[in-house]
Amino acid sequence: MNKTMLTIVLSVLLSGITAFSVVKATVPENEPAQTTTSYTMDGAAYRTVNLSQDNWPDFSYAAESAVDAVVFVKVTVKSTMQYYNDPIMRFFFGDQLPQEREQQGSGSGVIIRQDGYIVTNNHVVQGANKIEVTLNNNKTYEATIVGTDPATDVALIKIDAQGLPIVPIGDSDKLRLGEWVLAIGSPLGEQLRGTITAGIVSAKGRSMPNTTGEFKIESFIQTDAAVNPGNSGGALVNKAGELVGINTAIVSQTGAYSGYSFAVPSNIVKKIVGDLIDFGSVKRAKLGVAMSPVNEKIAKEMKLSSLDGVYINEVSKSGAADKAGVKEGDVLLAIDSTVIKSPAALQEKVNSFHPGDKAVLKIVRDGKVKELPVVFQGTEQITGTVDEDGATAFYGGSLKESDKGVVIVSAGNGKLAKAGATDGVIILYVNDQRVSKPRDVIDIAYRSKRAIYIEGVDPTGKSVYFGFAKDE
Repeated sequence: MNKTMLTIVLSVLLSGITAFSVVKATVPENEPAQTTTSYTMDGAAYRTVNLSQDNWPDFSYAAESAVDAVVFVKVTVKSTMQYYNDPIMRFFFGDQLPQEREQQGSGSGVIIRQDGYIVTNNHVVQGANKIEVTLNNNKTYEATIVGTDPATDVALIKIDAQGLPIVPIGDSDKLRLGEWVLAIGSPLGEQLRGTITAGIVSAKGRSMPNTTGEFKIESFIQTDAAVNPGNSGGALVNKAGELVGINTAIVSQTGAYSGYSFAVPSNIVKKIVGDLIDFGSVKRAKLGVAMSPVNEKIAKEMKLSSLDGVYINEVSKSGAADKAGVKEGDVLLAIDSTVIKSPAALQEKVNSFHPGDKAVLKIVRDGKVKELPVVFQGTEQITGTVDEDGATAFYGGSLKESDKGVVIVSAGNGKLAKAGATDGVIILYVNDQRVSKPRDVIDIAYRSKRAIYIEGVDPTGKSVYFGFAKDE
């Protein structure tokens, strides 16, 4: 090869290397997502996101860090079958003694403190006589109920253990639509413990039809992560492995997952369990309004720029909203810096406060925006809280199971005492329904729409009757 030809070959090779280097420098391996602007046929601008080939979600950290803190919860419920109220049974078999039977159910739970505090759903442990918790390492513990809050379907239980793995509680308010989340739990029983499924946040602030008449606070996170019976009480975590919700319900015509699942937001859970640990009961703030969504008619009449906010249908006399100056016909737009878009969102926000807390209400009246300082009031709640002595809180008093019925350990100084209850009374019937344990009393009281009527006997055997209006 002559000198001229060698020079040409070397030049070509050098040019190729240089060109390759330029390409490598201008197209990095880990190209971040880029946002560009495109235009529709009518000239409207919209944004499009270009993802690099390797910019896909990786759930391994979130899954591996959270799965050991999600537990299997097994409950045993004893129920008594009564025959004496059935005239046909009495005719053929005479007066039969009550018969006891056991039923078992299961769900999931999430360890939130290393010393054994576990959050789950109220409906998982409701009425349980025995609760067993199995960790991901197969160790089993007997658990006790610290407290429950049926209004949010949150319960707190505890096992005697130390140094347990936990899931840190995240901020559910920061969740964004379309954000990836993981559901962790025990769908369909113990054999599928620690099952992990993925989905996105489909919606926020969801509520579901309430046909029971019970007081409910619902502002669910809706996801399409697969959740089935047994997942109740399990964890909904974000990509950082933080707890952002407690999986609670599905909507299905078959009883199995069909694309929709719902979780209680972690900010609600954090408030409830914090109250149960610190105070032994839920300290719930009350605004004192009846409300409805803002529709197009209301928005037009009040000259609103959107359908955000809630329309105030009624204001409770001497309630927190009334004292703040809120009037019927106002539209509530925000509390402090939180924009209110629906009644469910308002319930969630109010539930984050304690009685006595202060805030600023932003309302619209007569086309003008006003800011009204408010001091939240409290409302007496029957939370079913169980104290160290095993007594269950009930309208300012406390109840315990006895061999004859439910004994009032202490009438306290709340509604129970004001209605005429005294210490030592044995409760036999609540709203004409036989009761045998404190949970029966609480469940019937929650189902009651207006009043609670109690029949029983005092320590001398004398019949006693008393009742009171249920809290709104």
